[in-house]
Amino acid sequence: MSDVISNYVVEGGLPDIQKTPDERGLEIDQVGICELHYPIWVRDRQSEVQQTSATLSMSVGLPHDYKGTHMSRFLQVLTEHVGEFTMNTLAEILHELKERLDAETAHLEVSFPYYMTKTSPVSGLKAKTRYLCTFIGESNVKKDDFLLKAEIPVATLCPCSKEISDYGAHNQRGNVTVTVRTNRKGEEWDFLWIEELVDIAEQSASAPLYPLLKREDERYVTMQAYDNPVFVEDLVRNVALKLKAEKRVTWFEVKAVNQESIHNHNAFAVIRSNGHHEQD
Repeated sequence: MSDVISNYVVEGGLPDIQKTPDERGLEIDQVGICELHYPIWVRDRQSEVQQTSATLSMSVGLPHDYKGTHMSRFLQVLTEHVGEFTMNTLAEILHELKERLDAETAHLEVSFPYYMTKTSPVSGLKAKTRYLCTFIGESNVKKDDFLLKAEIPVATLCPCSKEISDYGAHNQRGNVTVTVRTNRKGEEWDFLWIEELVDIAEQSASAPLYPLLKREDERYVTMQAYDNPVFVEDLVRNVALKLKAEKRVTWFEVKAVNQESIHNHNAFAVIRSNGHHEQD
């Protein structure tokens, strides 16, 4: 065993290669594990708690003088904090990662499908709809940060097509991706339901999407969209105005993509508040 490695022998006689020095003088911004699939619980406004399966990315910053990080410790920390994931429990995991991995920064992304029961507008039939959501947490020597992200499918109808056509108008399915930071009071952030972001996006579009529609529902939704035409620009502005009026939200980004039905391309628009991600 070389002299350098022998200085980093741990209990049990096995060398800790990750802690051996590195001479290249380069810090690594993020190093860790990704594409980790793990069961989690999240808060559900309808059912209190929802069990789902998440895809996680966990990382820390690596000092210039460390050869590597200890990948197994990410799973150890996660296992010790198994249970409900919220903006506040993420902070606990991030702090533990920094301590266990001797790091100044830690980053955690938890992406998961979230299911809501949707009621058809006329028939009253109920079925589940999936929304893709992400918790994004980061901790450094100065502060903790948390972002909530949700992708919400909607329907839009083109105002120009409606205005220039003798009858009908082209419509399409779109996706609204809303990312928000909420106000922090002490050690906790103001809570915002995923359902609230869904409501904001759907109210800003031409019509919501539903998993189950009978003929009377189709008629209702088709006419609802025709009566509420919106460009992709209208969609992001509508969402942004609602988020600006929400006192719990301190920063947001809204991105809308229309999956065009008569063009061989999609259309998109983005609005960000304050133009940056820094905590107000």
